[in-house]
Amino acid sequence: MDNRFSEIIDLIQQARIKAVRSVNAELINLYWNVGEYIFNKVENTEWGVSVVSDLAQYIQRNEPGIKGFSDKNLWRMKQFYESYKDVPKLSTVLRQISWSHNLAIFSRCKTLEEREFYLNISIKENFTFRELERQISAGYFERNGR
Repeated sequence: MDNRFSEIIDLIQQARIKAVRSVNAELINLYWNVGEYIFNKVENTEWGVSVVSDLAQYIQRNEPGIKGFSDKNLWRMKQFYESYKDVPKLSTVLRQISWSHNLAIFSRCKTLEEREFYLNISIKENFTFRELERQISAGYFERNGR
């Protein structure tokens, strides 16, 4: 094996990882902002529940290439925002994991302490989505004296 160029391969791999993390953080920012927008509209009674379905249809009609903005996902974005809006210390942590990881954590964990635990352990241990799901299902939080 030719090791003369292994450092270049390392540089390429590191850059790819950074790019994926950057894109992920921007997506999480987008979902946060969409969730905040919907939350505020509903909270101020400017919008009723059915408006989110109308919004999803509007997005699909006007930007058919954009995926991931069904009414169900838009409600998840609102729930995501609601779950963490009063916890600024988790704001940067949320952006370090994927949307799938975030969905699993905020939809399956009952307390803020449990959510924070799984957010941090996902980053520290670099859990895949499946591993995170397995750990939540197995009660990893409860087993660790929480």
